[in-house]
Amino acid sequence: MDTGIILLLVIIALGVFLVMVYNRLVALRQTCNQAWGDIDVQLKQRHDLVPNLVETVKGYASHEKETLENVIKARQTAIDATSVKDLAGAENMLSGALRQLFALSEAYPDLKANQNFMQLQAELADLENKIAAARRFFNNAVNEYNTSTEQFPAVVIANSMGFKMREYFEVAEAERGAPKVQF
Repeated sequence: MDTGIILLLVIIALGVFLVMVYNRLVALRQTCNQAWGDIDVQLKQRHDLVPNLVETVKGYASHEKETLENVIKARQTAIDATSVKDLAGAENMLSGALRQLFALSEAYPDLKANQNFMQLQAELADLENKIAAARRFFNNAVNEYNTSTEQFPAVVIANSMGFKMREYFEVAEAERGAPKVQF
């Protein structure tokens, strides 16, 4: 009889342990999803700002058609991206195209002094900071989630319950250096 009670308690303890590990993995997965949602919101705001910026520059630098088309193409590629890896690459391409666009302002003093352009540039800089913060939060959430799904004994539950590794939102090697800012 005592053996039966001990066995029942062990089974109950094991069941509680499995539920706790599973719930932690679910919570970590949801944190990753929420962090990705934060990035998505910031990127959407960035994508909405780009056409206004292009239109402002167009009035001053209409013969810089290739640069403007590159920005528009990069924005559309970013909007159409479906995976974290594709989106990271597309966003890096958009950042480079925007850098070229801002470099144009150096050649056009009237554009550089335009209030609308200056406001859009300030909004974009603010968004870039928010995107960087959201990326860091997302990557930290992914790191914690991935670590938890690989640690024993959670790895057994993670594999059997379909918890898959998540991709980091990484910056391209070309983006790692400090940007050159000139006014």
